[in-house]
Amino acid sequence: MKYLLSALIAIFILTITHGSQTMASRETLIGYRIKDALEHYHYKKQKINDDVSVKAFDQYLKNIDYSKAFLTQAQVKELRKFMSHMDDEIISGKYPLVDKTIEFMTIQVKKAEAIRVELFKKEFNFAKKESIELDPKKRKFAASEKEFKEQWRKTFKSAVLGQYISYIEGQKDENDTQKVNKKKKAKKAKKVKGAKKMTDKEMRAKAHQSISKKYEKLFNRILTDERIAHLEKFYNAIATIYDPHTVYLPPKKKEDFDIDISGSLEGIGAVLQEEGPYIKVVKVVPGGAAWRQKGLEVDDIILMVAQSDGEPVDLVDMRVDDAVRYIRGKKGTEVRLTVKKADGTRKVIPIIRDVVQVDASYAQSSLLTSKKLGRKIGYIHVPKFYRDFGKGDQNCTKDVRDELRRLKALKVDGIILDLRNNGGGALEDARQMSGLFIKEGPIVQIKNHTGKIDVLRDTDFNVEFDGPLIVMINRHSASASEILAAALQDYGRAIVVGGEYSHGKGTVQAILNLTQDRIASLFESIGALKVTIQKFYRITGNSTQYKGVTPDVILPDPLAYLENREQDLEYSLPWDAVKGLHFETWKQHKFDIPLLKKRSATRVKKNKTYKKLQKAVQYYIERKKDTVASLNKNDVLAEDKKNRSLTEKFKYEFKNPDLEVSNYEGSLKSHQKIRKEDEKHWASDFKLRKEEWVNKLQSDIGLEEAMFVMDDMIKTIQGKKLSMVKK
Repeated sequence: MKYLLSALIAIFILTITHGSQTMASRETLIGYRIKDALEHYHYKKQKINDDVSVKAFDQYLKNIDYSKAFLTQAQVKELRKFMSHMDDEIISGKYPLVDKTIEFMTIQVKKAEAIRVELFKKEFNFAKKESIELDPKKRKFAASEKEFKEQWRKTFKSAVLGQYISYIEGQKDENDTQKVNKKKKAKKAKKVKGAKKMTDKEMRAKAHQSISKKYEKLFNRILTDERIAHLEKFYNAIATIYDPHTVYLPPKKKEDFDIDISGSLEGIGAVLQEEGPYIKVVKVVPGGAAWRQKGLEVDDIILMVAQSDGEPVDLVDMRVDDAVRYIRGKKGTEVRLTVKKADGTRKVIPIIRDVVQVDASYAQSSLLTSKKLGRKIGYIHVPKFYRDFGKGDQNCTKDVRDELRRLKALKVDGIILDLRNNGGGALEDARQMSGLFIKEGPIVQIKNHTGKIDVLRDTDFNVEFDGPLIVMINRHSASASEILAAALQDYGRAIVVGGEYSHGKGTVQAILNLTQDRIASLFESIGALKVTIQKFYRITGNSTQYKGVTPDVILPDPLAYLENREQDLEYSLPWDAVKGLHFETWKQHKFDIPLLKKRSATRVKKNKTYKKLQKAVQYYIERKKDTVASLNKNDVLAEDKKNRSLTEKFKYEFKNPDLEVSNYEGSLKSHQKIRKEDEKHWASDFKLRKEEWVNKLQSDIGLEEAMFVMDDMIKTIQGKKLSMVKK
């Protein structure tokens, strides 16, 4: 082995002395490393062969031309000749498929640029009745030059019309958009309000010019892409076949992982990712500017971005690392995002950039007093499973323990632990936090790529809280959240309440540095591979992957129209099971879960707000099916007006007048030490954030129903007989 390694080093040293040979040997090494890592470390233990190649080819087509805007049917047919050879190419380090793709894309982009120059010599006719299909799955690659030109004509026209409509709606909504942060932005708001409004002719011309420049830059960017950008699409087409969380990170993306891959943005506090030609919001960071100022939501598509009252920049077809340069900015400055909501409507969202309010990212609690029920219920919100792996002792288990002790001192009747929208985090805290509510025993099983199963256990016999417990989850509760909810559900320790299911992410990823020995060190960084290496299983043996956790009491889900769960992702790992473990269920309290479910279902059916919510969800589901967009100005304005009207009609507002929220100050002040550098801001902003917290809880219809369920649980413990709720 020693001599083989020396020989390989010698070979690479010989080849790196010449430019083209250097590139070839570097690409050979990257391909070899990715193949080796996928085959030996990925959970699936799958060989890269012809079968993988055939599947990867279809993914490769999506990677290079997701919108089917550039390649023709004849060119796709030509590329299909390489369909079963992607495995051979990654082994040999020679990529004829990539070479041919670059050749075709160069030709087609130049043709599209020529069409742009020709078509933008005059304005588009928005009075003509025609439409465009927006769903790439329903579109076809152009069959001829004539069809290719027609597709681009409609694409350009659609983009200009969209920009034009945004200017029209922007001027209509100007007063509304100036209401954000009135105190801080009073002077700025007056300045913008006094600005000259554009005429219709000026708006059309501005939109025309803006979109023309945007596509000119886009085409130039594609033509000047480095070769590694094309290879990245090739490698990731193969990686995706293993599972959607396995990704090759080129050097630039490895170095700036948070921005380029996860899209963690400074300034607004949102996590973005590319989805086809769009920039999509995948997370709103608790405590960030977007989270505090509301408006921006998960699954929003960011179409344009503007600096305060500046000209909007179109983000469609832009890379996420380019897009964030427009979205990030200094604290106190304003950015305006034009987004397309999941229901199809457009909205301009102004956000004042700010540092993340650290305390909002940590566990917080309040005492909930219901006048109607006559109960005192403790409420703890855990937005994520955080842990300081450095020298500090900050972790969410410690903070939840503190909150439990604070609430127990108030003699609460029960506790609601809210894990909704908690995307996970430190696995260690899923283990330790479970231990706060049970005596001891297994919490989760972890199976690695070799088939070995490790069991994480709670070994602490202390029980911090032994009273009635509810855990709330929704479809955005993932990973560590699902482990905690599943463990407490399996032990019979808690009643899980929430939407139909949780997210279903039961896998673990590791970052493998591909530049890790003498051979790789002969080159500059060759990147890394984020690879799925483990899978979670409940103590019953069932996986949390794909299916997630099903609540004991299911409530209508306001996000049910979204297709963003693990099982909605192509090539996500399937559900399976391993052998269950021995564990002692909770003996102190036993509840009639079927009766709790029936009583809750009857209350929900009678609730007018829930009825409205369910109608709204059904409307949004139907809206998503309509993927054909009109290119007629009047039709688009009429459709937008109709959608706004229906959205307003289905908009539901809820306020629980019987709920009193108190003892929030203790949670906030317990985290003050974390933000010493920002104490002044914290103190001045405390009143506002307390009001937001109270309003959020009083407006939470799911929380109200959870309190009703808790009341039923307490009555059971008290020996009171539960009957069916009167209809």
